[in-house]
Amino acid sequence: MSDFDPATALAAAADGDQLAWASIVSTYSGLIWTVARAYRLSAADSADVFQGTWLRLVEHLGDIRDPGRLGGWLATTARREALQLLRRTGRDVPVDDISAVSETAHGVSPTADEELLKTEDQKTLWSAFGQLSDNCQRLLRLLFAEPPALYADISTCLGIPLGSIGPTRSRCLASLETRLSPTVMD
Repeated sequence: MSDFDPATALAAAADGDQLAWASIVSTYSGLIWTVARAYRLSAADSADVFQGTWLRLVEHLGDIRDPGRLGGWLATTARREALQLLRRTGRDVPVDDISAVSETAHGVSPTADEELLKTEDQKTLWSAFGQLSDNCQRLLRLLFAEPPALYADISTCLGIPLGSIGPTRSRCLASLETRLSPTVMD
């Protein structure tokens, strides 16, 4: 998509060109999904954020002052949609239960002791993770999401330079390791 021009696409979409709209959606959909995943939303809530973000763009199609920064506008709008959804629903952000797909997925049932140890290890890990800065938590969630987000999308979503993602990841993981070091996790 090296020939994609946001200004041309926005102007054409505002005039009703469906191909221009499709090219905008195709170019920026991954970014919007990445932002929604950063907030650990359910699939349905992520879809709501996705649709809400595109609706806001339709509402403001002719109002975008700097089309070259459309990606940033969409990322900001998606963040606002996600935060608004979380405030509206007034609920906690879910945490994955990895133990549900552990050995039982392979036909081997863990013993009660093994299950208890895994649960305690996960509680310890998530407790330490919760002590990290919000920026570290968002970055690590995006980096370890399935499927993993692209660095370019992470850069736009979190507003950090592309070249600082790796070093920031290293600092965040070192901080997490420090918080876990007094405990032994098997």
